[in-house]
Amino acid sequence: MTELDLRHFPELTPLARETLIDLYADVRAPLLHLPNYAVATFAERLDRHGGEPGFEAVIGYDEGEPIGYAYGNTIESGDRWWTRMSRPMRSALTADPVFALKELGVRAPWRGTGAARRIHEELVGNRTEEQRVTLMVNPAAGDGKVLALYESWGYEAVNEVQPNPDTPPLVAMIRSCVA
Repeated sequence: MTELDLRHFPELTPLARETLIDLYADVRAPLLHLPNYAVATFAERLDRHGGEPGFEAVIGYDEGEPIGYAYGNTIESGDRWWTRMSRPMRSALTADPVFALKELGVRAPWRGTGAARRIHEELVGNRTEEQRVTLMVNPAAGDGKVLALYESWGYEAVNEVQPNPDTPPLVAMIRSCVA
């Protein structure tokens, strides 16, 4: 693998949208038959997320080919992200704005190469939100390997959530960005 070209998209442009949807369809191909993972469902979520405050995406390219992506946006106290948790969250974790990582994916040939982490760090490393980033992960994804990967990146499980009836139960995780 050559050095990745990591491109920032601070808004959901038509090019970014098309590239994100194409990447998603490839990355999630084995799951596309499930309602929550359908491409049309992802496109609806992407459009909603793209219009929320603090949206940003990073797309990684290897020799001009898009190979992975991450995106998210700012969430504040009282955001539906926090209110859907199975247990109330401590206000110390939710009082200040936080960056919510909404999606991260890398095409199969680039998995295990460090590409996902480089895309992730490029996205969350320059955010202005207060000292934390949060995400939700299916604990069964990759037979638990995805959850373990996030833990190795410094995330800690803090709650559970089932965003809607079509989704599996997810683990909510938070990582401090303070060195």
